Amino acid sequence: MAIDLGFRRNAVRTLTNKIGCYVLCDLDEVPVYVGQSTDGIRARVNRHLTSARSDIIANRQIDIWEIAWVWAYPVAERAEIGPLEEALFHEFHGKSALMNGKEPSRPIEGFEVPAPDQRVQVMSDAEILEKRDPALRLPRQAEHYSQIVGHFLAVKNSKEIAQAIQAHFKRLERYHGALLGLATEVEGDRGSE
Repeated sequence: MAIDLGFRRNAVRTLTNKIGCYVLCDLDEVPVYVGQSTDGIRARVNRHLTSARSDIIANRQIDIWEIAWVWAYPVAERAEIGPLEEALFHEFHGKSALMNGKEPSRPIEGFEVPAPDQRVQVMSDAEILEKRDPALRLPRQAEHYSQIVGHFLAVKNSKEIAQAIQAHFKRLERYHGALLGLATEVEGDRGSE
């Protein structure tokens, strides 16, 4: 299934364009990437989702086919962005490996991770439902894994890309398990008893 660009474009327009941090989430609303923007959250997320001048797309770190949600965390001052990004990264990375590659410093002791100001669904319910099918999702993400490994070997052999590869591999294991969960027992497959 192709991305419904009209739905995505309209949804992204509802994001704040204040400075701050944002989290890109997959089809299951699991964070996959934490970023920051000093030129406006909406503008930065739009660049990611349209592949225009985005390092995480160029380096194959994320597959925009999977991005269904964006959480926005606007701030009032630029000085607040760094500590917030650090806290968000460490909050979510411990639960499911992020594709950021570079790991920011540990957050300031006692820094409370706020709830997002916005949770914007950038993919229709029908598209999410279809793409969650393990028979569609695993092959797509296996292909993306192959692309990031190829990029690592041929273009950019870096620690950051290696960490993104590891995060992708962990996700592939989950998708693989979901696909195998679809297996059914076929009469006569047990052999002779």
